[in-house]
Amino acid sequence: MLTVELINNTIPRLQLQDTVSKALQLVNDYRVSHLPVVADDTYLGLISEDDLLDAEDEKLTIEVLQDDFLTAFVKENEHFLRAINICNQYNTSIVPIIGDNKEFIGVITTTDLLKSLGNFSGADEIGGLIVLEMERSQFSISEISRIVESNDSTILHLNTIVHPQTGMLTITIHLNKREIATIVATFERYDYDVIYFFGNEKFENEIHSNYRHLMNYLDI
Repeated sequence: MLTVELINNTIPRLQLQDTVSKALQLVNDYRVSHLPVVADDTYLGLISEDDLLDAEDEKLTIEVLQDDFLTAFVKENEHFLRAINICNQYNTSIVPIIGDNKEFIGVITTTDLLKSLGNFSGADEIGGLIVLEMERSQFSISEISRIVESNDSTILHLNTIVHPQTGMLTITIHLNKREIATIVATFERYDYDVIYFFGNEKFENEIHSNYRHLMNYLDI
């Protein structure tokens, strides 16, 4: 999905001649932390609520705060994940969208980004989750797929995150069914470190129950 498909046209834009007081009122009315500033149709940057509150006089125009503008934006033909990156990087509640000549097109709100990310990750699809942890050098998507498919299941989504301190890779696997006990057991049999899983409760309990029975048997 491209950023242009998520444009929210309800968020107003500011001009340099608008007052700090007007900008603060719009920030409050639309419940955002930033607003875009344009000159004619050219995007100049984002003004933050904090910078507006720090202004010496609310009757001043926001032109005097131009040095504080954030130059954050995304292009209209970029993937929406780029907008999420910008949102996280600058901690904004909106992300401006511009054209090739810096013309202002609109904004994406964090609410719309969150909805799109949920759809993109398959959060609305029913299925089980398995989270693995391993060294980056051990990661093999083909082997993970083989294990899942050998248990008559399919990977709907797979996401990887590198831990910034340890460098370990965390793999989240979203499956097309919730009965995942046998899949978890197979991963463990192949010495994968399963740090979390979620499926039907009876299947989760079955694994732990069988494990306890085995331990009790070995203690005899």
